[in-house]
Amino acid sequence: MAQTPAPGADDDPAESAEPANPTTAGAAAAADTADRAESSPAPPPDDASHDHAPAPATGGTGSTGGGKRGDGGVRGDRQGMPPWLPRAFVLAAATVVAFGAGLWLLDRLRGLLLLLVISLFLAFAIEPGVNWLAARGWRRGLATGLMFVLLTVLVLGFVVALGSVVIKQTTTLVDNAPRYADQVIDWINRSFGARLSRHTLVGKIPAVSGELSKHLSGLAGNVWGIGVTTLGVLFQGLGVLLFTFYLSAEGPRFRRTVCSLLPPRRQRHVLRAWTIAVDKTGGYIYSRALLAAISAVFHYAALTLLDVPYALTLAIWVGVVSQFIPTVGTYLAGAAPVLIALTQAPSTALWTLLFVIAYQQFENYVLQPRITARTLDMHPAVAFGVVIAGAAIIGPIGAVLSLPLVASLQAFLDAYVRRYDVVEDHPTGTRPGKRTEKRTESRREGPARPPV
Repeated sequence: MAQTPAPGADDDPAESAEPANPTTAGAAAAADTADRAESSPAPPPDDASHDHAPAPATGGTGSTGGGKRGDGGVRGDRQGMPPWLPRAFVLAAATVVAFGAGLWLLDRLRGLLLLLVISLFLAFAIEPGVNWLAARGWRRGLATGLMFVLLTVLVLGFVVALGSVVIKQTTTLVDNAPRYADQVIDWINRSFGARLSRHTLVGKIPAVSGELSKHLSGLAGNVWGIGVTTLGVLFQGLGVLLFTFYLSAEGPRFRRTVCSLLPPRRQRHVLRAWTIAVDKTGGYIYSRALLAAISAVFHYAALTLLDVPYALTLAIWVGVVSQFIPTVGTYLAGAAPVLIALTQAPSTALWTLLFVIAYQQFENYVLQPRITARTLDMHPAVAFGVVIAGAAIIGPIGAVLSLPLVASLQAFLDAYVRRYDVVEDHPTGTRPGKRTEKRTESRREGPARPPV
């Protein structure tokens, strides 16, 4: 029985398909277009596309990437410098100007500052005496005036005594000049085989006197400058006395004024530093005065026994100069009595020199450690370096002021700086034998048991 093929199996699909409805096809196309529009984002507006460039693609060409990097550089240039940079420039310029102005002002006020430092030192030196008198009912102004009178009498007495010695020795030298000249000429002829005579020296006198007259004429022409310098020194001296008087008489009020500007904790530190400075400076001055008095007494006795002229004046000279002029004062003080003793006899000068050296050793190793132990506990090498530093900074006045200043600083550091015990080891003085014995005993006894 023959099978009948399925209808449309051998027919062409195009022929077998029914014709599409045009209305239905249009509706489907419209719906497809609406779906694609909703799924894709809307394009940016025209003005935004001109101002902001799209982000560069990672796979873009080199020219496109370079152009977009250039746009980024333009944006960095438009931002400008950081806002803090102009302020930094202004602050640096102001700092430099202020520093220069401070240095200029310090140079202009150097003389005044030096006067204030000297006055403060003198006020610290006399304040213990003023406090002692004030505790016994004296007003501080009167007590300060009395201390000024005592110091003035001592200084004037020293100057007058020294001046009398200088005048007498100069007069003696002029009167005995011919005899000294003959002795010197005879010594030169014997020692060097020369043939000098007094007439030869007298022939040289006109030339020497001519040179001397020229120097004296130049000195007389500069008398105005010398007078101005003298007035300046007197004015500075009066300024020092005035500042010293007010700093000493008004010391408590001045301290209260300074402390009123500080919190209580800082006030205690300031008052402690002030007290240390007064104690050290006053103690330094009074200990030096005591050493000067002892030295004057011993040298007066020795010079009197050696029959050296002007024994009292020379003894005062040795005592004051050796104690109040640091480092070199000892040599300056001992030179004067030796030279004057040399006018008597070489043996007298030798014995005088030996006594000066012996007393200096006695003072260094016996008197000074006991008297200045609480006022100036400083190694001699450190004291020598401090004197040189003070002289290099502000001259001879610095050499005198440097020792009490550093002594005050040392006491202040001792009061506030913490110190630790030195580890007991061989380099610091412990002998290795004792340490070995202790270790051996500890090993025998075993570890110590803690207390119950």
